[in-house]
Amino acid sequence: MNPDQKPSATDTLDAAAAQWLARRDRGLTAAEQDAYLQWLRQDPRHGPAIRRQENAWQALDQLAEWRPAHSPQPNPDLLAPKRSGWPHRFAWLAGTGLAAAVVAVLVYTGVPWRSAAPQPHQAIIHPGPERMILEDGSTIELNTGAKVDVRYTADARTVQLVHGEALFSVAKNPARPFIVAAGPVAVRAVGTAFRVALAPREVSVLVTEGKVQVASTSASPAPAAGQENPARPAGDPTLLAAGQQAVIDLTAAGGVPAVQEVTPAQVERALAWQGLRLEFVDMPLGDVVTDFNRYNRRKLAVADAETAAIVVGGNFRADNVEAFVRLLESGFGVTAFRHGDDIVLRRVP
Repeated sequence: MNPDQKPSATDTLDAAAAQWLARRDRGLTAAEQDAYLQWLRQDPRHGPAIRRQENAWQALDQLAEWRPAHSPQPNPDLLAPKRSGWPHRFAWLAGTGLAAAVVAVLVYTGVPWRSAAPQPHQAIIHPGPERMILEDGSTIELNTGAKVDVRYTADARTVQLVHGEALFSVAKNPARPFIVAAGPVAVRAVGTAFRVALAPREVSVLVTEGKVQVASTSASPAPAAGQENPARPAGDPTLLAAGQQAVIDLTAAGGVPAVQEVTPAQVERALAWQGLRLEFVDMPLGDVVTDFNRYNRRKLAVADAETAAIVVGGNFRADNVEAFVRLLESGFGVTAFRHGDDIVLRRVP
């Protein structure tokens, strides 16, 4: 970069993300965890910036095995786990300024050049999925790797799910139906919440709130210049209500949806990727409870020192206290006693 040239917004964002990642790697204090969460929520670009930095760390970790005492230059095999992968990867890092940002953070924070693998007795905050807020107030949450194309017209709101999985929360507007096109399937809603997942062989639609219509899309001629051609349901649509899921086999003729009822636990598993997550690495239950309580109105408490000393590990949604409690009851010999908004945990002999 030219010394006289000011850093771009992306450079500044990546530098801030790199600093947070370095702090997270050496372990966040309670105050830093709260500040990190607030930073993630300030801007929908912050979560993706953290993920870019994590990818950069993984690339730089290839140098972890090199020791200058053994050779003046790193072994090329360390830099290229695939024959031509690392040079392209490093060129990308240099081109985006990420390599400089990561090295600068290493120097600034004093973090040693080492593997970013989770350390024992550690709590890690994982940002939630990418979130899009549309012009009408509807929202889309994208699972990792998902891509959508939004096209709004005066009489319809159309979203093309190009690939992957997304959760849609639709603002009510009966005059402008909300249509999600996923391959040869169209999902029509007015005001509701539902998940659509597009896979090579099937499309699945899970409704969490309200109702939607699911149907095959009609083949239409290409639109004239300047005109939109949103996918529209053709034939008799299938109506889905909250707590139902439809799976459409793309390899079968007709594409008739197979509808099934889903339990709250199944919905929970299907949407496990959504929202902020807490990862615990061999943490005492007493410390895990403290972290959970930062993000929930319903509070957890441990009854005694023996219960607090139980070692817990795993990846959990920060806002799903009940699922965490069920895990403790089923796998750790813990009984939960509910008193209003408080849940007291005790190990049963």
